[in-house]
Amino acid sequence: MIYKFCPICGSKLEERNSWDEGKVPYCKRDDKMFFDTPTPCIIAAVIRDDKILLLKQSYIFKNSKVLVSGYVTNGETVEETVRREVKEETGINVGEVKYLGSDYLEANEIIMLTFMAKYESGEIEKSDEVEWLDWTKIEDAICEMPEDEIGKRIVKKVIRHIDYKAY
Repeated sequence: MIYKFCPICGSKLEERNSWDEGKVPYCKRDDKMFFDTPTPCIIAAVIRDDKILLLKQSYIFKNSKVLVSGYVTNGETVEETVRREVKEETGINVGEVKYLGSDYLEANEIIMLTFMAKYESGEIEKSDEVEWLDWTKIEDAICEMPEDEIGKRIVKKVIRHIDYKAY
């Protein structure tokens, strides 16, 4: 979020040089700088043996399957977010959660924190926000995600990370 008005006093902000960050919004009245605050979001590749969990959510991509994703809630760690979002969207529980990197969606000002999560237990129960979900062979996943560039990069990271060999 890029501030235009001070969230403390409501005054119009001016630009001020912050040295290493360049010009940032500044409130003279409160003598405070306001740095851009991208919204943190997780995206997780849920893995079970040689399969990956893919979802269909047309509000994200019309013609593409996607990985589990969601916004980080105040008061929770990103690992807790992964577990919560997987449970909410799919009904299953994950065990080990491994950080794989990050991506930035400039158009939405979202920082996507990417993870791999290992299936632990439970049966698939899709939420109302999910149109379809199922386990897909890892080697087939990228073909199911034509619009999801970030998702495809994550699948490639997972394949390298687990040293996956297609049969």
